[in-house]
Amino acid sequence: MKAAVLREQGVISYTDVPEPRPVGDRSVLVRIGAVGVCGSDVLRYGRGKAYHYPLVLGHEFSAIVEEAPAGSRFAPGDRVAVFPLLPDPDDPFTRIGEAALGRGYDYYGSRRDGAMSERLHVPEANLVPVPGNVPLVHAAMVEPAAVALHAVLKVRVPASGTALVIGAGPIGALAAQWLRLLGWTRVLVADVDERKRRLMSSLGFEVVDASGDTVAAVRDLTGGLGVDCAVEAGGLPLTLLQALDVVAPLGTVIMLGDINGDVTLPQPLVSSLLRREVRVQGTWNSKITPAGRSEWEMVVTCLGHGLEVAPLISHTPSLADADAVFDDLVNRRVWYNKVVFAVADEARAELDDPGVAPAAARSAAWSASGARASGEPLGARP
Repeated sequence: MKAAVLREQGVISYTDVPEPRPVGDRSVLVRIGAVGVCGSDVLRYGRGKAYHYPLVLGHEFSAIVEEAPAGSRFAPGDRVAVFPLLPDPDDPFTRIGEAALGRGYDYYGSRRDGAMSERLHVPEANLVPVPGNVPLVHAAMVEPAAVALHAVLKVRVPASGTALVIGAGPIGALAAQWLRLLGWTRVLVADVDERKRRLMSSLGFEVVDASGDTVAAVRDLTGGLGVDCAVEAGGLPLTLLQALDVVAPLGTVIMLGDINGDVTLPQPLVSSLLRREVRVQGTWNSKITPAGRSEWEMVVTCLGHGLEVAPLISHTPSLADADAVFDDLVNRRVWYNKVVFAVADEARAELDDPGVAPAAARSAAWSASGARASGEPLGARP
């Protein structure tokens, strides 16, 4: 089978690799439907952040079941989204359903070979059913959507609550949609990128031009009160400081972006945080438990029903173009939002439907536009 193999920093080879091996005694062989590019993938390609070489990247993916063990609830042809974390069964956090907080978990696309390949063996317990009418490139968005949902579920929704998301990349855009779905009365979105602000405005959000004074603009929009919840999704020291500054008394700051650099808190800001009794909430990954009521199942249920992922997908290249794609992304040669490789024939065929991805995304070959990119900061993830 073929896979896009990260041979060394800055070098991906689309080449033949051995067939995947089973994972445990309830392993399911799947064909990869589509696989998204995370900022952590770009770091591994271009910044030497891979755990090891060679490595097959890819942890945001959908798939089609090929072979399932006897008695499985899955059958060949079923569409699934795949939870990429392989928990350590002996870790105490795994025992309470918090596997991502443990120390010994494994992970597709970072600690072990991932989904930028034609086939993969995955544990049956890691599969989440996806309806047959959900396009495979959309199903590949379940993982980042679950990460965003996991974050915003950590704060209680107040009556007539106002929230702000700083950073309108894919994760921030998904977080904003979840805030609205969960009942926040007003959701503001700030970004420096005009195209992303236009996108969020088209989805019905109030937008703030973050190239100016974000804090002053938000205070002006909220009558000087600030916001009840500020979600930092930009991954920059500046955007974290802005979130801490703009949140109202008794408000919450959610640290969703993995900050790229050190953060120094000025003494007046620290004093203000104390006096406002601000809560700062970290968040990491997502949860596939409890079965039947998990974050992942909520994402699948909401796809196309208030949660819109198609507008976020800017490119759907072929996996054969992976080296050129990553080279352009890491060197910021092309504007991008969410890049999703359409791997299976079914995924590529679905791209002919204009509702699957914007027209600009549906090109068979990767081609840099020459416009400077302003995608999400390249924050480390799993």
